[in-house]
Amino acid sequence: MATPQSSAGLLERLFKLTENNTSVKTEAVAGLTTFLTMCYIIIVNPLILSATGMDHGAVFVATCIAAATGCLVMGLLANYPIALAPGMGLNAYFAYSVCLGMHIPWQTALAAVFMSGIIFIAISLVRVREIIVNAIPMSLKFAIGGGIGLFLALVALKNAGIIVANQATTVGLGDVKDPKALLAMLGLFLIVAMHHFRVRGAIIISILVVTAISTFMGLNQFKGVVGAIPSITPTLLQMDFSGLFSGTLIGVIFVFFLVDLFDSTGTLVGVAHRAGIIKDDGKIPRLKKVLMADSTAIVAGAALGTSSTTPYIESASGVAAGGRTGLTAVVVAILFLGCLFLSPLAQSVPSFATAPALLFVAVLMVQGITKIEWSDVTEAVPAFLTIVFMPFAYSIADGIAVGFISYAVIKLLTGKAASVHWMAWIIAGLWVLKFALFGG
Repeated sequence: MATPQSSAGLLERLFKLTENNTSVKTEAVAGLTTFLTMCYIIIVNPLILSATGMDHGAVFVATCIAAATGCLVMGLLANYPIALAPGMGLNAYFAYSVCLGMHIPWQTALAAVFMSGIIFIAISLVRVREIIVNAIPMSLKFAIGGGIGLFLALVALKNAGIIVANQATTVGLGDVKDPKALLAMLGLFLIVAMHHFRVRGAIIISILVVTAISTFMGLNQFKGVVGAIPSITPTLLQMDFSGLFSGTLIGVIFVFFLVDLFDSTGTLVGVAHRAGIIKDDGKIPRLKKVLMADSTAIVAGAALGTSSTTPYIESASGVAAGGRTGLTAVVVAILFLGCLFLSPLAQSVPSFATAPALLFVAVLMVQGITKIEWSDVTEAVPAFLTIVFMPFAYSIADGIAVGFISYAVIKLLTGKAASVHWMAWIIAGLWVLKFALFGG
């Protein structure tokens, strides 16, 4: 039987706690902190993906297990305090752009996610990932984040009934006196207030408060808190690879790959810097292991039945609480597995209760556009087109495509073609080819 001393010794050997100037207690608190800031995903992700026809209970289980798997691999393989879960923005693209917008079955969309993960694994073994990241202009990197933010905001406002279809103006203001719309705005204000006062778990608290109020008002049915774990069979290994390599789906795979590339790389650098992991020469230790953990999580998540799993910037909250090693991520994994019994609670949450979470995440993502060089029109115009095309075309893919194409054309016409990385020309050319052969 393992003694506390032997357990502590094992953790010391696995995570090098002393070397990283931390302790089991500190890592446990950091893991709990990270979990509280990101656990809203177990409620939001099933609601978003179930819009495609996927089984809510199965997606709930897939979300918990995919998050736990990603965290375990990151913690045990790479020894980083970074937690992973199905990504916001990527799940919205999966549901609303690919499945509902392009009328692609969710089984095929899962296969596209799986393939993007395989590509991720392949390029993580060589320097291709670094080349692609360096090739993308900074203005487009910030614009893609901002565009996804506006896309999420449109989805959130639609789910809350605040923005509705309008035949004369395409979209218009809904019934702002509707209790659901009012509760959605209340939820957003609660998140902002709690975030301002640094309340841990602000998003999940807001979701639960709005759900409780709506239940009391009779606007939704409360199904309980704890219950049996739903079957994952409806989504497990349900990927459909037939017809996957048509022009449209190749574009879908590329977008899954590209968005996750930015998301994971940015989160990795930001959290690693905050934790003091990045060395003086700017290099990230054990980088290949970190990339492999990220890639493996995508493949595992698709096989389980969820959209791309990616590192969460909320991991910075755990780092701020003292997390320095992979033990933080392992604690998050254990907590996600513990959530498997909370399916009734997840099913009790209405979509308008999760709309505030989407809106708040949108606010955080849009902030990056302030770093775009707006005084240079050759940078500003492609960035602007990227941002506006995502919500107006209701497609993250089209926004990225227009951004790359316009960037290449404008730089060529203004005599600045030499400043464009050769890989950016290739990416722009591939998008042109896709539109020419297969349309939008």
